[in-house]
Amino acid sequence: MTAYWTTHPGPLGDLLLTCDATGALTSLTVPGATGLPAPGTVRDDAPFAEARRELDAYFAGERDRFTLRLAPPPATDFRRRVWAALDEIPYGTTVSYGQLAAAVGVGGPAVRAVGGAIGANPLLIVRPCHRVVGADGSLTGYAGGLERKTWLLGLERTRTAVPAG
Repeated sequence: MTAYWTTHPGPLGDLLLTCDATGALTSLTVPGATGLPAPGTVRDDAPFAEARRELDAYFAGERDRFTLRLAPPPATDFRRRVWAALDEIPYGTTVSYGQLAAAVGVGGPAVRAVGGAIGANPLLIVRPCHRVVGADGSLTGYAGGLERKTWLLGLERTRTAVPAG
């Protein structure tokens, strides 16, 4: 089954997007984060038209959530639960790793596992792992770098909730 990739310029640099044959987004990475198109993946901009529109609207402060079809790679049930919890963090807000762990029903040492699941999130920006902060509100860890996390949080905090569409 053919998969596709493209790049999309934005305020965080050239984003790398990949999708499956159905057009469902499989990854979105920022410069410096891990992720290269898999061997055999075909460069084609066409399957990414909606992703480009939604990303541009988000960066312009005109969109507060994404409605794209997502198809992240296979993951454990635990990772899928953590990723689903990320999707529930409201625009313009943050939660701590501990709060996110509680949301998926774990605590104590499992908070580290939550951090690992967040770090494995293949859909940066779209699945808002940038909204997770340290217990004291400090900015900790982000695959795209803390300067990008700071920028994303700043964008969201300067905007009130905006329409999805």
